[in-house]
Amino acid sequence: MSTLRTAIVCLSLLVSGCASDAGESWVELAGHRYTVEVAANDESRARGLMFRDEMAADRGMVFVHDREQPLAYWMKNTRIPLDILYFDGRGRLVSQRREVPPCSGGDACPPYPSAAPAKYVLELNAGQAAQLNLHDGIELKFGPGIE
Repeated sequence: MSTLRTAIVCLSLLVSGCASDAGESWVELAGHRYTVEVAANDESRARGLMFRDEMAADRGMVFVHDREQPLAYWMKNTRIPLDILYFDGRGRLVSQRREVPPCSGGDACPPYPSAAPAKYVLELNAGQAAQLNLHDGIELKFGPGIE
C-alpha cells in the first residue's frame, strides 16, 4: 500500500510540475532562455510594455507579425529602457536597437526602425544584447506555441 501511495504522490508532483510550465511561453537567444509575453494581435502589440515600472532580467516580450516587413517600434509610455531586437521570418537577428530610453512624450516619442524587414521583435531589458554579445544573424529559438 505504501508503494502505491508513493507512486501516486510522485506522479502528482510530476504532473503539477508540468502544469506550472505549460502556460509560460519562452524564447532562447545565445544560449539564454527568456520567459516571454507574446503579443500576436494589434491590441497587444500596441500596448506592448507600456506603463511597466520593471521587468525581471529573465523576462521579455516577443511581438509576432503576420508577415516579414520593415518595422518601427517606439517607446510611447514605456517606463523602462529596452533593447529592441528585430528578427526575420526564419528567426535570424536582422537589426538591433540597444539601450533605447523610456519615453513619456506620447506621440512625440521617436520611432526606432529595423534596418531590414522583420517578422518578430523581442524586447528585453536594456543591456541584455550587450551582455549576450549579440550580432546580426544569430538565431532566436521559439518555445512551443510561438510563430
